[in-house]
Parts: sequence; C-alpha cells; structure tokens
Amino acid sequence: MEISDIDKVEIGYLELDDYAELKEAMMSVYTDMEDNYWEENQLQRLLKKFPEGQVVVKVNGQIAGCALSIIVNYNEFDKNHTYQDITANYTFDSHSNDGDVLYGIEVFIKPEFRGLRLARRLYDFRKELCERLNLRGIAFGGRIPNYHKYAKELTPKQYIEKVKRKEIHDPVLDFQISNDFHPSRIMKSYMEGDTDSSDYAVLLEWDNIYYEKPMQKVAAQKKVVRLGLIQWQMRPYKDLETLMQQAEFFIDAVAGYRADFALFPEFFNAPLMAQNNHLSESEAIRELAKYTDDIVQQFSNFSISYNINIVTGSMPENRDGKLYNVGYL
Repeated sequence: MEISDIDKVEIGYLELDDYAELKEAMMSVYTDMEDNYWEENQLQRLLKKFPEGQVVVKVNGQIAGCALSIIVNYNEFDKNHTYQDITANYTFDSHSNDGDVLYGIEVFIKPEFRGLRLARRLYDFRKELCERLNLRGIAFGGRIPNYHKYAKELTPKQYIEKVKRKEIHDPVLDFQISNDFHPSRIMKSYMEGDTDSSDYAVLLEWDNIYYEKPMQKVAAQKKVVRLGLIQWQMRPYKDLETLMQQAEFFIDAVAGYRADFALFPEFFNAPLMAQNNHLSESEAIRELAKYTDDIVQQFSNFSISYNINIVTGSMPENRDGKLYNVGYL
C-alpha cells in the first residue's frame, strides 16, 4: 500500500469483536510457523487481565498491525526465560498489576502495510504506556529471522555484532536497535518452532528514564501536548521539491522529539515567488497559489509517515478565481 492510498490511520484498543480479522492477519504474517495465531479464549483472557496493554493499528478501518503486552515482576524471571515461561504457559497468569516491567508478547504489521512506519507507532504507544504506568521499562524476546542464513558460519553473538555494525541486515533486530532498544542477552529455545531464528531470540530492553519509586497513580488522560515550533529561515529554493525536502528535515527532527504538533510559519512557501519577480504582486501570489494543493498533499503524507500533526501555516489558495489565505491541519 502507498501512503497516497491512506485516508486514516488510528491506534485503538483491541476488542474481542476484532478476533476474526486479527486471526486472519496473524496467519498472513506467520506463514512459516505452526500454531501461528492466538485462540479466541486466550485473547479474551488477556483482555480481561490487561485491556489497556492490547492495541491495534488500523488503516482505512482495516487492522494493519497489533501489539500485545503484559506487566510482570521482572526479577521473578530468569534472564534466560522462554516465551512459555513469560506467558505462564500461554495463560497470562504471569501478569501482575503490581509488576514493574511492561513485557511485549506480540507485535506485527501485515506485509502489505509494511514500510509505513506503523510499527513505530505501536512501539511509541508502548513507551508512553510504560511512562504513564511508571514502570521501569519494556522488555521482550526479539526474533532474529535472518540468522538461519548465517547459522553455519556465525554464532548468535557474532551475528548480532554484525547486525549492529550494519554488515548484515536483519529486519527485526535492525528496527529494534534503531528504536532505542538494546540487546542484553541471547536466549536459546525461546520460542518453539521459530526455525528462521534457529530457535534463538535476543532479549531486548528499553529503560524508562522517568521511572520513580514508589509507583504513582496514573493519569487517565494525556495532559501535556508537545509543540514543535519551526523557525523557518527564508532562503532561495529552485523548485517545490527542494522546498519540501527542507520541510521534511524539520518534520523529521521535531517528530524525533515525539512532539504532537509541528507548526510552520505563515507563508513559509514565499521563496517560490522568486521565479515570478517579473509579474505584478497580485499575479505572483496567484502563481504561488498553484503550489498549495501539492504542498497540502505532501504534508498529509509526512503526517502519516512521521506520526505527527502538521499545521502548515497560511498559504494562498485560489477558489473560483478568488484568493484566500488558508491554513491546514
């Protein structure tokens, strides 16, 4: 799927009514594994224990991915635990509301929705949930699905080091490392049937730097909104593409700080008028208005790609021969 095909992306809590669609999605993702989906009664049990830890991302109303989590008392588990251990034999009785670590037991994006940064949204949700619940951090056993290609020549440790040095590409581990998770241990026989990883997994951890003892009551709603105010230095741009490359640079930077909004100044696109210096002011502004639709579309794509709301700043728009000064969100 292309970004231009997307009308709406939303993250919401998983509901039992989603089960049939979720099962179909899991079967399309884990084609090389037996027992590749959760049973309905298992999800029902998980939702009863910890509903706020189970989320789906939907694109145009269709489930594109999922993230499932539990809270555990981390010190009760050996560092070399298995997936069966951490889920208490898939019953989720290991979940404790008084635990200290958010443990990820499932995350996936359907193949046709990959490359749209949707997985990052799910992980950002987990990080925000971890902070909101005042937990020490996040942990999970990460697959290394390309390891089977190198298992005869490299140990798991050597493989991970080469992935970290970008000498080998592993789609799962590369993503986790770029998302601030650090490998802390190699675990043997973590997940039964994961032949692509040669039965190995990497214990990945993320530390919540805002964690405080003792655990504090959680605010039910987000009360702080982060605004990224972009100071736009006027400079010459030869065309719209160059202008939008500069805009994307700022959007990427602001999104990296997990801001909720990126705010552009009024008439940030004014340098494009330079090529019309031979025209009168009114004619030049009408020429500038011809770029507005393309700019709005590209900002819409950036908003989806970087998971941030963008306020464009006002721009001229020609409607039925009349000029308007408009802004877009």
